Amino acid sequence: MSTVYIGLMSGTSLDGIDAVAVDFGADSASLHIDVLAHARCDIDEPLRAELLALNRSSADEIHRAALAANAMASASARLIADVLTLARIDRRSVAAVGCHGQTVRHRPGDFDGIGYTVQLNAPARLVELCGIDVVADFRSRDVAAGGQGAPLVPAFHAAAFGRIGEPLAVLNLGGIANLTCIDGAGVTVGFDCGPANALLDAWYAAHAHRGFDVDGAWGATGHVDGRLLQAMLAEPYFARPAPKSTGRDLFDVAWLEARLLGTDSRSRLRPEDIQATLAELTAQSIATCCRQHAAAALELVVCGGGAFNNDLMARLARLLTPVAVVGSGQRGLPPDQVEACAFAWLARAFVHRQPGNIASVTGAAGPRVLGALYPAS
Repeated sequence: MSTVYIGLMSGTSLDGIDAVAVDFGADSASLHIDVLAHARCDIDEPLRAELLALNRSSADEIHRAALAANAMASASARLIADVLTLARIDRRSVAAVGCHGQTVRHRPGDFDGIGYTVQLNAPARLVELCGIDVVADFRSRDVAAGGQGAPLVPAFHAAAFGRIGEPLAVLNLGGIANLTCIDGAGVTVGFDCGPANALLDAWYAAHAHRGFDVDGAWGATGHVDGRLLQAMLAEPYFARPAPKSTGRDLFDVAWLEARLLGTDSRSRLRPEDIQATLAELTAQSIATCCRQHAAAALELVVCGGGAFNNDLMARLARLLTPVAVVGSGQRGLPPDQVEACAFAWLARAFVHRQPGNIASVTGAAGPRVLGALYPAS
């Protein structure tokens, strides 16, 4: 059986899709990670706007969601073709594609005690386009077992970065910040800390009308407002015990606007001051989690798009001194490749019928094999 897998990831930030081709090697005793190629494509603005709109109840949702899923499948297939070309491999040499899909609703445990999580995906369409076995729908089995369905990356973080005898924390700075804490014996906990790029990008886009705050440069010119910061930190989610997970269902523009209104921030503050306060919210909520759950860790390894936000990284370093805050590239895997690698790894776990979750992270009743297979033949 081939040891090469492709991973596809589109996160809460909704800025693009990342794809990697990874050779995990044949050694089952230790994890080998050889990234053969990495490719990325932006999500075009009309599709991005539709995906954002589908985070809230609206007219004709089923029809619109199905078409958005088809569009994501088409973009993903083109990206797979790019990765195969860059890696100089044939599709027949790939064991499977792990495709996360795009989360548009995440409400585990709500309503009926079970809840749900929805990742827009069209895996049947994707397998027709790429001709490779596709593994998808990774989160719903964990939710069915009483878990949060998220975060799933801590299992990969532990396998990729953990070293026995070295307590370590791994932080993914995507739209939402999620933290993995690994103690010296390899015991792993993890959960979503709160908002990261989702609110930073939304506020920047509302005022700059383009892209995102490159390097956090705009936010770095602002001043943190203590009144607004405390109003945001009063959000009950931050005080909830783990296991816990969140997303745009809570931390969205409406959440931010309510805090701005309650503190009269629009009239009192410059837009860049609000951006700086959002960055400080992210940094402080993460630092609190690190102190509570990873006090012994000497290093925080950061991945995801937020690892390139110099202002946010500096805030974390200041709050966590003397802990070293480093990008995951210093541990051998660039920040923008980690999550896609995680879903390639989850596809591998499915193929070998190995659990993909950590029950202590998600709160599921136990370890579960995650995903559903769409075979190419």
